[in-house]
Amino acid sequence: MLADGGLVRWWPRWLSCPESTVLFDRLRTTLPLRQEQVTVFGKVRAQPRLTSWHANEGCSYRYSGLTLDPAPWTDDLCELRRRVEEETEAVFNSVLVNLYRCGSDAMGWHADDEPCFGPDPTIASVSFGGTRRFLLRHRETGEKREYPLGDGSLLVMSGTVQRFWSHAVPKTAKPVAERLNLTWRRFLESV
Repeated sequence: MLADGGLVRWWPRWLSCPESTVLFDRLRTTLPLRQEQVTVFGKVRAQPRLTSWHANEGCSYRYSGLTLDPAPWTDDLCELRRRVEEETEAVFNSVLVNLYRCGSDAMGWHADDEPCFGPDPTIASVSFGGTRRFLLRHRETGEKREYPLGDGSLLVMSGTVQRFWSHAVPKTAKPVAERLNLTWRRFLESV
């Protein structure tokens, strides 16, 4: 349990190593991953990672001056969604896939607090490949938590996490293997 009603649950080895290796290879080669242009602090720049957005038809995702139209669901994504929903007892209709190619690919401090996800969304994160640091920081107190998200891990943020905490995947100078991360969300189609 986190301060202010946030909840983080973490399974360091949710998928077995052989299974996660097979899934990583299939997802890496079949998903339409690409580098998008975003606006950060008024400047347009290439995202420091590759992304792919999958959701029900009509669920376009907008952030940082970017609009992602949904790509089709694959069989692997549908099966993973079913398993994540079963484990978390949550319902998801979208997934943002991020590919971190090396240590300089990163995600800055942010919260998944867009209105399209509702006031207190549940976000489930499944990681494949190299281990990266996942940081949480309370917006007012500065309290920090760290989770090493490795191959086959599952981390779930729920309650008020997106309202009171920010999270990041920082750059690292250490050599790291590619990391594929799937963040499952419930997109509110009427927003």
